[in-house]
Amino acid sequence: MSHATLIDGKAFAERLRASIATRVAKLKADKGITPGLAVVLVGNNPASEVYVKNKAKQTVEVGMQSFEFRMPETTTEAELLAKVEELNNDPKVHGILVQLPLPKHLHENLIINSINPNKDVDGFHTVNAGRLATGTPTLVPCTPLGCMMLLKDYFGKKNPSNKPLSGLHAVIIGRSNIVGKPIAQLLLKEDCTVTIVHSKTKDIEALVSMGDIVIAAVGQAELVKHHWLKKGAVVIDVGINRIGQPDGKMKLVGDVDFHDCLTTAAAITPVPGGVGPMTIACLLENTLQAASAT
Repeated sequence: MSHATLIDGKAFAERLRASIATRVAKLKADKGITPGLAVVLVGNNPASEVYVKNKAKQTVEVGMQSFEFRMPETTTEAELLAKVEELNNDPKVHGILVQLPLPKHLHENLIINSINPNKDVDGFHTVNAGRLATGTPTLVPCTPLGCMMLLKDYFGKKNPSNKPLSGLHAVIIGRSNIVGKPIAQLLLKEDCTVTIVHSKTKDIEALVSMGDIVIAAVGQAELVKHHWLKKGAVVIDVGINRIGQPDGKMKLVGDVDFHDCLTTAAAITPVPGGVGPMTIACLLENTLQAASAT
């Protein structure tokens, strides 16, 4: 019985960070520019705290400057907007990231759209979403960018052409602004045929089973089973879900039932160690792009 190839996002992210470090050093030597990433954390969401700490560590490791701003849970919208404006005007800061989720009393869209689009390294600004949709060069959301790098790497080895994904049918499960919609735009740009399914889609399984590529980004633990997949599909699992174990411990799983799908898929990303490590690496890539454009 054949076993799916594991798409190792952790190893790919390491190579990408090494490449970024080389290019950062070159930018410093050639233009005297040190890319700077500013992260704003409001409140004390434990998951966000861990994430911000990892971002800061990896930013410094590739030779960039890391600026961290922690603001209390009680921060007003005016105070947060003033902080973003200060960073927009700071020439040492090339990338600005306001860590989500924000406390309930703050409007995420308003805050995100107050960031200078050219410093919006998360790629969530309406201007950047519009640029992406129209095929204009832009800062692309980090998780979709990471997914595309993994797909191009995998298919590029099988089909070393300019567009190795051309003509493939990609099915995306989930329609969020953060993953589902931007990845659809990126896949269209690579000449894929794209289907998006979501919570209101009828007969999801039949549609998913048509996909040469299946991208699961819906936030439902182990939703996708082997019989949903076409034999030989390439599966990118964006989900990160914590589920309880019989021993009381928590386990991290994706939106795909990994072990169940191993014999049907041609290749699959594990959770953890697949898409996750790519997200921060792509954030650093975006920061470097933003700095290089100044």
